[in-house]
Amino acid sequence: MVAPTCRGEEPMITIHGYSPSGNCHKLRMLLGHLGREHRWVETDSAQGATRTAEYLAKNPNGKVPMLETEDGRILVESNAILVWLAEGTRYFAGDAWQRAQTLSWMFFEQYSHEPYIAVARFICGWTALDSERRKDLPRLRERGHQALAVMQRHLQDKHWFSGVSYGIADIALFAYTHCAADGGFDLSRYPAVRNWLDRVRDEPGFVAMPPISDDNKNLIAQSS
Repeated sequence: MVAPTCRGEEPMITIHGYSPSGNCHKLRMLLGHLGREHRWVETDSAQGATRTAEYLAKNPNGKVPMLETEDGRILVESNAILVWLAEGTRYFAGDAWQRAQTLSWMFFEQYSHEPYIAVARFICGWTALDSERRKDLPRLRERGHQALAVMQRHLQDKHWFSGVSYGIADIALFAYTHCAADGGFDLSRYPAVRNWLDRVRDEPGFVAMPPISDDNKNLIAQSS
């Protein structure tokens, strides 16, 4: 757990998150860009840490990430947390139309991207080689490639998903796209997507996802 002191008048927040999770890493990325101090409580959802009575009392849905304020307020769902953290900053900027476009891509990420690319990654790296769930990989990869193709088309004549500049839609989509290879997705098929990933990494304050464990790496290496 990291517990830095609060900066100025900015209230301290606590993030309960699992570092290998793209949904949790979104928050680390935005907080890094903002330079906002926070507490991070490592919460291993893969080992049941979100199913304890204490955690479920705060978040009955039993998932990460979860944001907790100093006065005890709770906010869940990664993209909702991004919107709240980015309010009033350049990362969620523009008029009502531009902000709606940003939200449109964030909804795309949660409905058409994450359920396939993130789930394929989880199955490859966090389930046993004889797991029944591995039978779902061909379907998940087919749908994940459909999402990547949509992104590729958008990026052929645009730099960002958040309008004219980098923002929270880009952060939301980067989180699982940059590690899509873990789920068996070959990003060499999507040159515009790969160029966009490089632009994101070049943004000031960028925070890379911590390395996954050797056990996870070994499972991924044996997955097909």
